[in-house]
Amino acid sequence: MEATVAQLRRGQKGIIKEFADETLPIKLLELGCLPGNEVEMVQIAPLNDPIYINVNGSHIAIRRETANLIELELIDDTPAL
Repeated sequence: MEATVAQLRRGQKGIIKEFADETLPIKLLELGCLPGNEVEMVQIAPLNDPIYINVNGSHIAIRRETANLIELELIDDTPAL
C-alpha cells in the first residue's frame, strides 16, 4: 500500500520510495530521507503542522507541505489506530 509521510498515523511506518518533487530540501536528504530508508510518524503538532518523524534514529520536524512530497510503501506490521 502506498501513501505519503503526511498520511501516516502516529506509530505508523513506511519505506521511502521516491519524491513527488525534486526540490526536496537538501537538509532532509542529509538527515537520511533517502529512498529505501524507513520513516516512522512520531507526532503531529496541535495544528497539524509540523510533523515529527523518525528517520535513521533522528527525529526531524517537517512541514506538512514537504511531507506530502515524500512517497512511501507502508510497512504491514504498523499499528492500526
